Amino acid sequence: MSAPHGRAASPFRQPKAVWAVAFACVISFMGIGLVDPILPALAESLHASPSQVSLLFSSYLIVTAVAMLIVGWFSSRFGAKRTLVVGLAIIVIFSALAGASGSIAGIVGFRAGWGLGNALFIATSLAVIVASASGGFGGAIILYETALGLGIAVGPLLGGELGAISWRGPFFGVAVLMAVALVATLALVPPLPKPARRTSPLAPLRALRHRGLLTMGIMALLYNWGFFTMLGYAPYPMKLNAHQLGLVFTGWGLLVAAFSVFFAPRLQARFGTAPVLYANLLGLGIVMAVIAAGVGTPTVVITAVVVSGAFIGINNTLTTQAVMLVSPVERPVASSAYGFLRFIGGGLAPYVAGKLADATDLSVPFFLGAATFVLAIPVLACGHRLLREAERHPGDGEPVIPALTPVGDPAGHGVPPVIVAVGAHERAAAIVDAAARLARDTGSPLEVVHVRRAVVVEEQAADTEDADQARAAVTAHLDRLTALGIPATGQVLTSVGDHAAAGRVLARHAADVHARAVAVGRSPRGPLTQFADGSLTTALAHAAPCDVLLVDPDSAPRPLTAVTLTALREGAH
Repeated sequence: MSAPHGRAASPFRQPKAVWAVAFACVISFMGIGLVDPILPALAESLHASPSQVSLLFSSYLIVTAVAMLIVGWFSSRFGAKRTLVVGLAIIVIFSALAGASGSIAGIVGFRAGWGLGNALFIATSLAVIVASASGGFGGAIILYETALGLGIAVGPLLGGELGAISWRGPFFGVAVLMAVALVATLALVPPLPKPARRTSPLAPLRALRHRGLLTMGIMALLYNWGFFTMLGYAPYPMKLNAHQLGLVFTGWGLLVAAFSVFFAPRLQARFGTAPVLYANLLGLGIVMAVIAAGVGTPTVVITAVVVSGAFIGINNTLTTQAVMLVSPVERPVASSAYGFLRFIGGGLAPYVAGKLADATDLSVPFFLGAATFVLAIPVLACGHRLLREAERHPGDGEPVIPALTPVGDPAGHGVPPVIVAVGAHERAAAIVDAAARLARDTGSPLEVVHVRRAVVVEEQAADTEDADQARAAVTAHLDRLTALGIPATGQVLTSVGDHAAAGRVLARHAADVHARAVAVGRSPRGPLTQFADGSLTTALAHAAPCDVLLVDPDSAPRPLTAVTLTALREGAH
């Protein structure tokens, strides 16, 4: 929230460790789109049917799904860096073996091994980047999202270029690039501490007993069924060469990345998670039905596939956030349980689509995919109440996200407080001290609200700090203020997803306690990032019933002007 000299910190000023993992992320996110442009060439070169080639997706995704159940146990036992390194090494080995294979059965088998490495990598990459970041995690998250966008967009382009030379090119290309990433990770990423508590390999399955998580997981299974039906079979009716297919899926990937990072959070803030998902799933069903009806016209298929990228980008972001909102279990466990169901759906879809296409015609798998998108709507509706309450109101004993948790003695009643909102960064203490002067000069107690944010990117979620660290940060502020003779209380605001949601919750809390004012520091994230995931300050200023003041520690100690003091006093309720 604050940066030195009031400037926004650059997201690209990160340690080499962050860059090493971000590079690996680019290559990993290329994984699916990379093979799409070579599917027809594979079928022709290896004398295989489309249904046989589709097993490349099935073996990869089903193994990824099953592996998601154990990655939490593996990571908690061996540490995040070792898990990352093992995952990278497996990808290098099996992508090279796939490129060297001479049969479709061999490639399908080696893609299964690739799926194991992919599960180990994606389950830990976001956590490693957050843990390795310096100067605040916000910039590291921007870098991770940039890597995601580049991988999704560039993967098909690179696959098309290499595939135009040989169908083996994309496999060998991944092996070489991941080998570079493996060496960089070994050399540059420092050892990371193991979790204090080991995760049981059965924890993800147990977590699915929770109704909200199971509902969202089934919805994701149906969504991914339609999604991977399109990825696995759309290249055939396009009747394009590898280079041309690469360009089509690059356009698709650009829309996926843009709508995932920039537009999904803003739509969520404007309309809510569930309404956006309802409309989005319906839109995907319509697009898929258009592909099915126009399967004999390549232009129709090409246009519909590219347009689907916008819907897929929104869905990828908001589905994961929905899972984290309703889940009462730790985020890594929720991610594993959710990943298991969604990848199972993605793995089964190409296999079933192939059988249907062989028995009927190519339009039938796409009609089935459209039906699964639409069927996901009533499944999501079964969890609508849980999701709505998690976003807005406490209920039924379920955790509410964003949520405020008191730290230390509860706040007294009678005197309206000044609230200060800070995050986990190096200038938090200076912002709190500046707000304390405001509170002292207006005769108000101070309430310190520490914003603890869980980052959600695609199918992954990571806490930027654990609950104990957040409570310790608040306690340190309170101890310092007590020593200065300033009455203060504390809260931890736990938020999943965008900053704007946390701002709205803080505004409601300010109304509940009749706050005189809410003080915040200057955001270090810059205008581009604030456009992507919303601004806490902007949302707070729009919704708060009292003054929202921007405090600048660099000017401290600064005398409060009469205008500011009057505004504070007149803002009392």
